[in-house]
Amino acid sequence: MVKITDVARHAGVSPSTVSYALSGKRPISEETRQRVEEAIRELGYRPHAGARALASSRSNVLALVIPLRTGIHVPVVMQFAVSVVTTARKHDHDVLLLTQEEGEEGLRRVADTALVDALIVMDVQLREPRLPLLRSLERPSVMIGFPADSEGLTCIDLDFKAAGEACVEHLARLGHRVVALVGSPPEVYVRQTAFAQRVVQGFTAAADRSGLSSSVHPCEASPAAARLVAEQLLREQPALTGVVVHNEAVLEPLVDAFEQLGLRVPGDLSVTAICPDELAESVRVPVTSVALPSAEVGERAVELLMKKLGGSAVPEATLLPPRLTERASTAPRDA
Repeated sequence: MVKITDVARHAGVSPSTVSYALSGKRPISEETRQRVEEAIRELGYRPHAGARALASSRSNVLALVIPLRTGIHVPVVMQFAVSVVTTARKHDHDVLLLTQEEGEEGLRRVADTALVDALIVMDVQLREPRLPLLRSLERPSVMIGFPADSEGLTCIDLDFKAAGEACVEHLARLGHRVVALVGSPPEVYVRQTAFAQRVVQGFTAAADRSGLSSSVHPCEASPAAARLVAEQLLREQPALTGVVVHNEAVLEPLVDAFEQLGLRVPGDLSVTAICPDELAESVRVPVTSVALPSAEVGERAVELLMKKLGGSAVPEATLLPPRLTERASTAPRDA
């Protein structure tokens, strides 16, 4: 096993200088730092985690808070988690995953110990009960999602309001006049989950601006629920020709249900979605969609946190603009 004394000998410095280079406790010249870093790379030296934490007063662990509440689409959430873990490792940090719905108590339990250096918080609600605690913590945090009041916090996410608008505007350009949003499960709206609420805001605002008739329909995450929603839409809105889907679990079952009810996609009904590209591409009729950039959001959340840990200023709000890709599921109204 390579020791710190081996690194010091290889770099031609004292062991204490190697320690200072690792901990940053005392200034050393850039030339010396480069020699130490080169020796570490060549020898494959890895400081003991406990010793490193003592030397730097850090654990090199980030907490990722993802309460796995009902209505959450776990495969998509895990895409965010994988991106966070992968990026954290590039910064020599591990990730502690917190999935219980513990609210402030769970956050405080972790933050009041030396377990983690900082926190990334997901499943943000518009009226987020954890905000007072997050604002008071000495440990830095980043939220993936935007509460109604984000002042003093660091937040990043897809601009879900603009995503809802982009889907409606695409349908409007194609000549569709009656549109519907098939949204997240009802409990997601009851909790006022921020991203779902903002999609509704964008969908409704864009439909109103374009003079479209519109409606919003929460949908449980099951094929049976998709069939019921499809039947309801055709019964209540017989002139319907455009649908926006913001519910990954029912995208394909919904397309199948409409076709079983006699509507061809896109001949009779154009369908758009907000979802991962790979899902949109995998449906039998590839779906026009706004991509869900989970990898980019997770990576940039960690980068923001690393800058905060390093004492650098970061923007409070980072909204990623929507990217809509046209596929086979949408067509002009008269097609």
